[in-house]
Amino acid sequence: MTSYFCPCPRGMEAALAEELAEIAQTTASPTLKVHNQVPGGVHCSGDLFDAYRVNLHSRIASRVLMRMGVCHYQNENDIYDLVLAQPWEEWFGVDHTIRVDVTAIKSPLKSIEFITLKIKDAVCDRFRDMYNKRPSVDTKEPDMRIAGFLDQKQFTIYLDTSGEALFKRGWRSETGDAPLRENLAAGLLRVAGWKPGIPLFDPMCGSGTILIEAAQMVQGIPPGVRRPFAFEKFHDFDPAPWQAMKAAVKPHPLPAEPTIFGSDISGDMVAMTRHNLRNAGILFDIPLKQIEAQQVQAPVTLAEGQPGMVVTNPPYGERIGVRGDSTLPEDDLAKSFYADFSKTLKQRFAGWTAYLFTADLNLPKLLRLKEARKTPFFNGALECRLFRFDMVAGFNRREEAKPKSAE
Repeated sequence: MTSYFCPCPRGMEAALAEELAEIAQTTASPTLKVHNQVPGGVHCSGDLFDAYRVNLHSRIASRVLMRMGVCHYQNENDIYDLVLAQPWEEWFGVDHTIRVDVTAIKSPLKSIEFITLKIKDAVCDRFRDMYNKRPSVDTKEPDMRIAGFLDQKQFTIYLDTSGEALFKRGWRSETGDAPLRENLAAGLLRVAGWKPGIPLFDPMCGSGTILIEAAQMVQGIPPGVRRPFAFEKFHDFDPAPWQAMKAAVKPHPLPAEPTIFGSDISGDMVAMTRHNLRNAGILFDIPLKQIEAQQVQAPVTLAEGQPGMVVTNPPYGERIGVRGDSTLPEDDLAKSFYADFSKTLKQRFAGWTAYLFTADLNLPKLLRLKEARKTPFFNGALECRLFRFDMVAGFNRREEAKPKSAE
């Protein structure tokens, strides 16, 4: 058995651990075991085919890193020695290009750049000692990625089985401003408790990331089915089990009626979402409208009146400028936009649950709503919250005018 580490957006660790356990169950893997969660990822173990499974099926992981070695260290030479001792030649050849990335938390060593250089030197020196040749470095599109991780006392070296980050699903050819990463969108849906069949509406859909993640779940499309992986370039890679794994995926029946809906103020964004839905292989209808978020109505769903979920990543900062009168100062613009959007939620989405993911931690104040829950996440280095608002039916109805008492 091999140890793996699956990094993910910070805050998504519990959701990823739950997902990995589901992958082990649904693929009937007797070997894939989930271990501990740490900030920024989940440790698990299994055979090499389990790495294939997680790369194919995980919507939340950013990568699947295979642990090559671990040691206590005091200086850069300890790191060099561990990396030099690893059998890199069993996994890839001298003609493959490489890239090294290092992450450090509370390490006493001062220079990440120097550590990165020492790791690269150790890999290259091993090949030079054995073959009198060394692999080249390619920082943009390497064949193999090597990842080092240091904490206060311990150093771990990994070989990346994924290649490009897993949020790159292979369907996105164009994006809007500040697109949400696909694995973050999938994690938000899981944390919100959304499941296929529950009506879902994104009134600020941008390039459609939340809608596409949900639609692929409805259709049963694994997130990794349309893209290549680094493990396909490993020595002794046998394509037959990998092809069998992909062929074993059975798509779900297409829904008879729409349950996923989207809108955006920008016609360009709506057109981009349609294009991205096609690229992502979505074969059923997802109604989209060009409309301001303040003007939307709750979609009519199969069971009319069935409440659903609003899940959206509203604009903040400069991005809010396209949502209204751009002559207003930014703060006033945000207040005006959110006051109107709050009225829309209260008056037209009674019974629904609204999840808003934002870096604006003052969002409840702007909406003048009390959140039912707030979950901290990071979008890259940006601290964000997923706010949940329960739109209780009838809580915002105006009192009917009382009849005048008879004189």
